[in-house]
Amino acid sequence: MQKIIHVDMDCFYAAVEMRDFPELQGKPIAVGGRSDRRGVISTCNYEARKFGVRSAMASGYALKLCPDLILVPGRMQVYKDVSRQIRAVFERYTDLIEPLSLDEAYLDVTESDHCQGSATLMAKAIREEIFAETGLTASAGIAPVKFLAKIASDLNKPNGQYLVRPDQIDEFVKTLPLIKIPGVGKVTAKKLTDLGLNTCADIQAYPQNKLLERFGKFGAILIERAKGIDNRAISPNRERKSVGVETTLAKDIHTLEQCRAVIPQLIQELGVRVNRSAKDRVIHKQVVKLKFEDFKQTTIEHRSDEISVNLFYQLLEQAMERQHDRGIRLLGVSVGLASDSRADSHEGTEPPQMDLGF
Repeated sequence: MQKIIHVDMDCFYAAVEMRDFPELQGKPIAVGGRSDRRGVISTCNYEARKFGVRSAMASGYALKLCPDLILVPGRMQVYKDVSRQIRAVFERYTDLIEPLSLDEAYLDVTESDHCQGSATLMAKAIREEIFAETGLTASAGIAPVKFLAKIASDLNKPNGQYLVRPDQIDEFVKTLPLIKIPGVGKVTAKKLTDLGLNTCADIQAYPQNKLLERFGKFGAILIERAKGIDNRAISPNRERKSVGVETTLAKDIHTLEQCRAVIPQLIQELGVRVNRSAKDRVIHKQVVKLKFEDFKQTTIEHRSDEISVNLFYQLLEQAMERQHDRGIRLLGVSVGLASDSRADSHEGTEPPQMDLGF
């Protein structure tokens, strides 16, 4: 039986800012772009969340929800430096680390002999060491499988942890809302709700053939997750699946000509990023993304084994056919990478749970 810990820093970027600038503590703050430049919130602290502010929200809208919100520009190099400190703590306990972003990761501690082999005590020790060395708090989830560990890490936030023992899985998943399962977004959740499916127990009772017909491969994943099954192993060397660059425009643009004026700089930056982080990888597709004034977005992609400037312009023209007179607030370009380089991002109130056996 695996022992998986999912560690998730608490409002990471905002926490770093409050640590480095104590005058921000106790005030609603958000890390993100300026509202007068169409900025977007990267993350916010818990004081801001009380007003409904959330990550990926437009800064202007966030300020309407919370007029006293303090917008702080991001300091990515600082966050990366702190992330390396956190990674160093993880490495004291296991080599099997799968980072998901700068502020969260899966750890497989099945074979670790630290803390008498107790994943629960290891999670506690890791959180304490992170705080001692960075001044930042982390939350953790402990479970026999990855997706349950990730869900559990959110149940005692901030600065807490939650354990799902092997003999608790069946009971835990029965009442688990489907929206909590990684991969179930708002659109999929709405489709499931329309079918009367809200919890894992509902999935368990629903005809499997109908789920597979409606949702295909993801239906099969839902069936497994609803039973608490997740056979994915920790992947210490997760391959990057894409490289992209995008820009949120200071003002909406409306014409193909305006978009064509923006895209050369994006393509140039994309080339730099590919050479820097994926120069040994094989490209298999190109993608253009547009986000419209109503925040809906569209993507157009086409197979390609090299970066073709002309293809990006063709994809842009196809994407513009979906504009329907809406202003464009964001434009992006990206490439998909082949999976093999050799080939052609509810806080509960329950007390922390301790168990030396897991």
